[in-house]
Amino acid sequence: MKKKWWLGAWVITVLALLLNAASIYKYEVKTLRNETTTLEPYRGKVLLIVNIASRCAYTPQLGGLEKLYSTYSSRGFAVLGFPTNQFSSQEPLAGPELEKFCKLKYGVTFPIFGKIDVSGVNINPLYHYLKNGISGVSQSEPIEWNFTKYLIDRNGFVLRKYSPRVKPEEIAADIEKFL
Repeated sequence: MKKKWWLGAWVITVLALLLNAASIYKYEVKTLRNETTTLEPYRGKVLLIVNIASRCAYTPQLGGLEKLYSTYSSRGFAVLGFPTNQFSSQEPLAGPELEKFCKLKYGVTFPIFGKIDVSGVNINPLYHYLKNGISGVSQSEPIEWNFTKYLIDRNGFVLRKYSPRVKPEEIAADIEKFL
């Protein structure tokens, strides 16, 4: 009887470690003020993680992302923006300057983090996980462009990837399913 209890406890511990290791909360990211943080404050929320840029044809999607955020944030949803300059140098801004642009032009109140690489040799570990954390997305599959979106469940696991061409309002039904 004692052996079964220990075996059960061991299995639960291993599963908990594996689940925790495979979720987004362990990854360190930089804030717009260059402070290191993790995504732990977002544990238990449905997330939409988006690589953003201020000088892109898709930049007006910031308004739609803000609408999703303001509509669903009270129900445990957040949008997290990660600026990148990897696609035709379309993100010249950084820090408070980028934050000001997003707020004044699009009314953005959702969290925006520090500029990162979303592909290549300097890929941010969070984006490495996002690219590999969904069935059918291979490690070598590149992020298409700015405003590629990842829907994350309340446990920190990737549910779905959306092309930059998918407008934020087109994702609302999927968000509703997981809230």
